[in-house]
Amino acid sequence: MKQSLSPTRQMLVKVPEITAYFWITKVLTTGMGEVTSDFLVYHINQFVAVGLGGVGLVASLILQLSVRKYIAWVYWLVVVMVSIFGTMTADALHVEFGIPYFVTTTFFVLALTVIFVAWYAIEKTLSIHSITTRKREMFYWATVLATFALGTATGDMTATTMHLGYFASGVLFTVLIGIPALGYRLFRLNGIFAFWFAYILTRPVGASFADWISVSHSAGGLGIGKGLVSLVLTVAIAILVGYLTVTHKDMNAGHLRDPRRTTG
Repeated sequence: MKQSLSPTRQMLVKVPEITAYFWITKVLTTGMGEVTSDFLVYHINQFVAVGLGGVGLVASLILQLSVRKYIAWVYWLVVVMVSIFGTMTADALHVEFGIPYFVTTTFFVLALTVIFVAWYAIEKTLSIHSITTRKREMFYWATVLATFALGTATGDMTATTMHLGYFASGVLFTVLIGIPALGYRLFRLNGIFAFWFAYILTRPVGASFADWISVSHSAGGLGIGKGLVSLVLTVAIAILVGYLTVTHKDMNAGHLRDPRRTTG
């Protein structure tokens, strides 16, 4: 007979399908979050900037958790706010408290590991295709926040502490991000591991190139400016998300099924 599902079981898939559009948008948000965070911190009071970033993140998360299905602009709004606030968090630990990037990178690796272990221990899966309950969605966003902070600290560590510079760091992480892609396609690397490996690395890829384009010539960049780069990336993200909203290129049957219909 037909049964009604509990609220946590009625959710549709709350994340987009993993396509080229997903990876392009993800990289754009990482670069946008990096330069926007820096622009805000250096142009208004840094504590006000961090406070606004935190409020924006909480508000966007509440909105995301309140909807019952994947909505492109809502989802990517959270990602953007995570990118901005994650950058602020990682930078604050180094700039305000003087903690070396190596230490913050190690800390975020451990934090991410704890989240993954807890997620798997409780839910028995780390697949993003299974984000259909409130608990899994909370684990997912905790993981996303940790990956952004880790990627920020790692990218800054290679660019500054290891003196590679922003461009070389971007190239390095672009090469590294090809490892899980090739491993998945050619050597049957576990898909969940490959996804999260690539997801983490998109952060230093986007952030490194955004920094390289925006910082001054004396800092090894092109000198375009944080504000202009942030604006251009924001417009690009808005156009791409608008396209996905209209075409549903980032959705599949799991996003469209009726959660109220089931048999038991």
